Amino acid sequence: MEKIVIAGGGFAGVNLAMGLLKNKAYEIVLVDRNNYNYFSPLLYQVSTAFLEPSSICYPFRKLFRDGGISYRLGEIVRIDTSEQILVLSDGQITYDHLIIATGAAINYFGNESIRQNAIPMKTVDDALQMRNTIVKRWEKAAITTDPVEKQKLLNMVVAGGGPTGVEVAGMLAEIKKFILAREYPEFKTYPCEIYLVDGGSSLLRSMSAKTQKHAENVLNRLHVKIILNTTVSELKDGYVKLSNGEAIEAYTLIWAAGVTIKRFDGIPEDSFAKTGRMFTDEFHRVKGVENIYAIGDCAIQTHEAAFPNGHPQQAQTAIQHGTHLAKNFTLRAAGKEERPFRYNDKGELVVIGRNQAAGDLFKVRFHVQGYPALFLWLFVHLTGLLNPTNRMRTLNSWIVAYLSRDQALRMIFRSKAD
Repeated sequence: MEKIVIAGGGFAGVNLAMGLLKNKAYEIVLVDRNNYNYFSPLLYQVSTAFLEPSSICYPFRKLFRDGGISYRLGEIVRIDTSEQILVLSDGQITYDHLIIATGAAINYFGNESIRQNAIPMKTVDDALQMRNTIVKRWEKAAITTDPVEKQKLLNMVVAGGGPTGVEVAGMLAEIKKFILAREYPEFKTYPCEIYLVDGGSSLLRSMSAKTQKHAENVLNRLHVKIILNTTVSELKDGYVKLSNGEAIEAYTLIWAAGVTIKRFDGIPEDSFAKTGRMFTDEFHRVKGVENIYAIGDCAIQTHEAAFPNGHPQQAQTAIQHGTHLAKNFTLRAAGKEERPFRYNDKGELVVIGRNQAAGDLFKVRFHVQGYPALFLWLFVHLTGLLNPTNRMRTLNSWIVAYLSRDQALRMIFRSKAD
């Protein structure tokens, strides 16, 4: 029996594992630094206190307990490709086939000031840190008598005009509009300002011009201050400094401006593209090594003419990678010929604020916006959650939040480190 080790339990890794569930031809072990899977597209709703973490998380051991798949808590240190050993922070594990599905990490572009002071948006821990930090700053602002200091505590800057940045800015603007004025009477003469900063000439650059325009119009109505063709250069002493020489009075910088890929010792340098992603062929095999595959955000395939720079680093790509590789392993076990990967572009959706959404569907890029886009976004995200319990919790939270324009999750839970 061949042993498959899956490193990473995100969209790619979980869909691969689920596709091989109860497959008797392989021994399957999933390794992840967390003991749970989480639905990353909804992290921003955890960070803004509209969902609790349990709504978007599910433990691996419970997910796989009846499927014959083993789970190992651990973090990758290096890969011994000659002996086929995956070295972890607390031990090692042998493999016949290693699938790297570790996703992407936050890219600070070498800026130490931003790395140390900004709030990232990549993990559940990041989301909880953001929630705690923002609420603590509101509480501090409520008792601060210095008007400059109060404004620094209230203002928030979101760096990155992609889907995550747009959704975070829209949610913060809704909180400002419907919640702060009711719960913090101390802020009536000190309205917090929401800034969205991006280095490109438009928001949502991967989407159509119609979607870009709709998002900009909605954010403008929510009084989000959009700053384009500009990047964040520094966060220091309550000032977010921009590349155009301006500075915004704010302690809070939410970083959604880019991702990078973590490299592992043992993978040759020429296996990596300039972006840090690992080159793989149409069967997901990593260039230059044997019996190692890469799927999801950490992989790049250039075999399709329509995607010369690789497929987009999105959830749908990771899901399709994992599902396809599972089918190929099933074919391999049956002695049948494996099939090359073909990407099915289903489009992209973004929700902006309470009741506005927009997106582009399928290869023809059919544009949708308003309530049709919103209901489609709700459906896609609900069905993307792993189990019915997650779906019911999330749907219930959304209904309460929509009807009340509020959610009662703005509580500060401190760890010993806080």
